[in-house]
Amino acid sequence: MTVSNRPWVAAYGAEIAPDLPVSEHASLAHLISRTCETHAKRRAFTCVVPNGMNGSLTYQQVGQMSDDFASFLRHHCKLAPGTRVAVQLPNGLAYPVVAFGVFKAGCVLVNTNPLYTPNEMVHQFRDSEAEVLIISDLFADKLEEVVAHTAIKQVVLAGVAEFFPRVPEAIVRGVQKFWSRVLPPVPSLAVPVLRLREALKIGRDHDRVQDWDSLRRDDLALLQYTGGTTGVAKGAMLTHGNILANLEQVKIMGGRHMSGEDCVLTALPLYHIFAFTANLMTFFDLGARNILVPSPRPVANIQRALENYPVSWITGVNTLFNGLMNEEWFAAYPPKTLKAAIAGGTALHQAVAERWQTVTGTRVAEGYGLTETSPLVSFNPLDQPVRPGSIGVPVPGTDIALVDHNAEPVEQGKPGELLVKGPQVMRGYWNRPDDTAQTLQNGWVFTGDVAVMDEDGFLTIVDRKKDLVLVSGFNVYPNEVEDCLSKLDAVLEAAVIGVPDRASGEAVRAYVVQNPDVPDKLSKESVIAHCRKYLAAYKVPKSIILREELPKSPIGKILRKDLKAEARAEFAGKA
Repeated sequence: MTVSNRPWVAAYGAEIAPDLPVSEHASLAHLISRTCETHAKRRAFTCVVPNGMNGSLTYQQVGQMSDDFASFLRHHCKLAPGTRVAVQLPNGLAYPVVAFGVFKAGCVLVNTNPLYTPNEMVHQFRDSEAEVLIISDLFADKLEEVVAHTAIKQVVLAGVAEFFPRVPEAIVRGVQKFWSRVLPPVPSLAVPVLRLREALKIGRDHDRVQDWDSLRRDDLALLQYTGGTTGVAKGAMLTHGNILANLEQVKIMGGRHMSGEDCVLTALPLYHIFAFTANLMTFFDLGARNILVPSPRPVANIQRALENYPVSWITGVNTLFNGLMNEEWFAAYPPKTLKAAIAGGTALHQAVAERWQTVTGTRVAEGYGLTETSPLVSFNPLDQPVRPGSIGVPVPGTDIALVDHNAEPVEQGKPGELLVKGPQVMRGYWNRPDDTAQTLQNGWVFTGDVAVMDEDGFLTIVDRKKDLVLVSGFNVYPNEVEDCLSKLDAVLEAAVIGVPDRASGEAVRAYVVQNPDVPDKLSKESVIAHCRKYLAAYKVPKSIILREELPKSPIGKILRKDLKAEARAEFAGKA
């Protein structure tokens, strides 16, 4: 497939370079080492827990400790370059030390959700063939069910307050109130278990790893598992070059608005590709400061971080922004140093974006990305007027195409499946040639998302191809209905799916959550009446389910797949 024109290039204007430069770094290990030397005395990371206690690391400390961890992996654990290392940590000071050490050792980082069940852990560790696991000590009680069924030969435990000053660390470790649990005992395992500080000391006693200079952009850096929101999680193979290219793309789109003087709030989990690239790697590359929040739920956990630090950037998803604005302390005293917020991961509702602008005086710049694309694909230029609902234009170095079900290009302005090609596109799925062949064809990623492009090259996601609801032959896109529902003040959150219907084939069903700050109580009648004002009759939900909460992924994305599974079970006996 060829791209005959690129209307989005004109939208770059004078602020965005149309050509993507090649990174000066040969690998992520090279970038990390150089950055730690350049910004040695600056604070790189500060971890803040809900009671305000915190700990920080400078770039120099991160550089030294990640060197020590690399030596531990190569010399003590005897890992060869390319060996997979699973990291199962919440946001905290331990994460960058460990992740950067993995890269410096020439190994492959396997990011793992700390909240995974033992069954999910076994699946990911066996699939990735990980040999070392670094896990939060809060979840050590899972190890006995997991380790014996995997190839893991060394476990390293890290605390949420790792590297805090001694007194705050002891208080947090002893109380753990914000996790509502005490530390579980470490089970007796057939493999050695060390604390992270012990592992670093062992590494310090060995020679520094020197051969990471041989790493190249084509070498594998991450096995980044897909969120599993549409099926079984698969390991996307992301190379050093994929991430380095995406960092350049992020920095170009951020332009003069991003610098080493910035302070970014990281409430989204670093093990997710959005926060990994946009927060961890991008702002580290700039020499900026990262404020890490171990758990953003409840949203009040973020309060001390925003009150005590000059946060200039926030990344988040629709539910996080919505939740913050429903906090009295945030609405009354929004951060004065904020430049902008970056939205991704799921559709940003227009009502949320408009309210954010009113409350904070800053914009939410929406972008779009995938695990398979490292992740950034498109972004809204910060120096152009806000285009509600748009995910922006393709970032430099990226081509896109919109195609029909026969993979033929659609007319301009018509919806089609979004295809992506560029230097940030994954190598493929780990040990899954059939899935790779289906998703990645001639360098193009078939995203499964339906989008439209306007004459200026700006994209709008219509919906997931698999989430389309077909009502009497008419296409209904859940995003459109959800956006309509979000305009109803009494609705805090909403999700829309299709359910079987004898008359129309499928019918629209909406799950809604009451906004506790609005006195008007939700009713099925009021929701339907609201939708009838703004939607064609076939798009109006036929059934309304009132819920106290909706199922969500670790980054706050509402999981339609879970609601679909409920509906399938409900309708199974009603054929």
